[in-house]
Amino acid sequence: MHSTPEWIARSVSRLRSITPPAHKAGGKAPDKATDEAGDKAAKPAPSVADGAAPRSTHERLHATLRRGQEALPPRALRRLLTDLQEVVAPQVSEHEGGRRAQAVAAWYAQAEPGQRRDMWLLMCEQFAPDATRFESARQRYEAAAGTDEEGQAEISLRRALVSQRTRLLQRFAVFPEGLRFLLDMRAELLPLLKSDKRLLALDAELEHLFGTWFDVAFLELRRLSWDSPASLIEKLIKYEAVHDIRSWADLKNRLDCDRRCYGFFHPRLPSEPLIFVEVALVDRISHSIAPLLDEAAAPADLSKATTAIFYSISNTQTGLRGVGFGDALIKHVVQTLTAEFPRLRTFATLSPIPGFRAWLGKHAGAMIERLDDKRRAELGRALGVEHPQAAPLLAASDKALELDAKSPVRQLLQECAAYYLGRAMQEGKPLDPVARFHLGNGARVERLNWAGDPSSKGLKQSYGLMVNYLYDLKRIDKHRSLLAQGTVPVSAGIDSLCHDR
Repeated sequence: MHSTPEWIARSVSRLRSITPPAHKAGGKAPDKATDEAGDKAAKPAPSVADGAAPRSTHERLHATLRRGQEALPPRALRRLLTDLQEVVAPQVSEHEGGRRAQAVAAWYAQAEPGQRRDMWLLMCEQFAPDATRFESARQRYEAAAGTDEEGQAEISLRRALVSQRTRLLQRFAVFPEGLRFLLDMRAELLPLLKSDKRLLALDAELEHLFGTWFDVAFLELRRLSWDSPASLIEKLIKYEAVHDIRSWADLKNRLDCDRRCYGFFHPRLPSEPLIFVEVALVDRISHSIAPLLDEAAAPADLSKATTAIFYSISNTQTGLRGVGFGDALIKHVVQTLTAEFPRLRTFATLSPIPGFRAWLGKHAGAMIERLDDKRRAELGRALGVEHPQAAPLLAASDKALELDAKSPVRQLLQECAAYYLGRAMQEGKPLDPVARFHLGNGARVERLNWAGDPSSKGLKQSYGLMVNYLYDLKRIDKHRSLLAQGTVPVSAGIDSLCHDR
């Protein structure tokens, strides 16, 4: 839970990003006579193509003609606003509001991208919180701080921040496919946020609502097996994001008796996993992905399994970006596996390092400078140059699989990877996205694996290197605390490779 000051600061920040409304949020759209008069009096607005700021929906609703790259003409925009307002009309029941929202969703399904954006802009600008009401409630809250009236003042402040937009989105979630509609709408919206800041408020509202609707308390953990419905198994193939499923034989191998696959499901989306994890039950921490994906390999002896390897975790819903439940998935899976296999003692991952190659391309020179004179000379001889620099190192790294164990290039690559995972931070968080996920869940960086993924994808991401993150169940809270203090939890082996000075 966030403290009240934190909540207020976050909410005020969001409110200030909202364009002040020309008329009360959710109010009646201008009629035709009003908009014709306004359009005659208004100065022509520059178009987006001219590089000027686009007109707000408040301006467009009072206009007569469409301009620039605007998708919907003013009359159609007013009609759409009216349809949205009728969804949240005070006298309308939840059921009727959901039916009207479904009709808008049917229009949206046939709309062009620009017309859809116009609907998003209406949601942002015409259904925002009432800024005047909020300011009054804020002043009352500040005046009541430390008095008996503080609690009631906080309630009023919270209510002032609830926008018509919240109610509107809730009505869209009423009809049977409404939640699916909102997820798809946010997935379509996300790529446009950097280029159109006006949409940030709608995205923030959706993320907040999804955080509530998709809370882990409402999700069901289910095992996916070869006996699961074909439509569900096909989803695994579609959404697998770490190691592509090449064939039905490949899929069957991943669902064999020595494997487990689990997913989180929402009751409103019963046939679609929100996130799923693939697990191999083995007798030691895996160092390479190839044996795990070998379709011809015999199943492991479950009576000897002491280790669960999480080798693929895939989110399936782009629209749920920012809504984290991966840590809860791993905890639930660990509990489920422990109940079924009491001999399991070790829980670890075999993970890619997707950001390493790009990072090294920018920092290779600095990493060479960290070497002492002897190491730098050895590296120079290996590269065939007197003074080793970034370019020849990166060129030699392209042939990583050909490097023997004593190669100075291989040694430096491993040290760079250890430094990238164990030291490189941005805003208090690990740079690598997979590291950010597992370390944020309480794991530690355990071991680097040379040629762990010799596929073209593995070479492109990290020169074939993979990493094991260890989930030490007794130290998860300690590891999270270390990360919060700016220290990445790592094993002694990784720490020694970092060569801090």
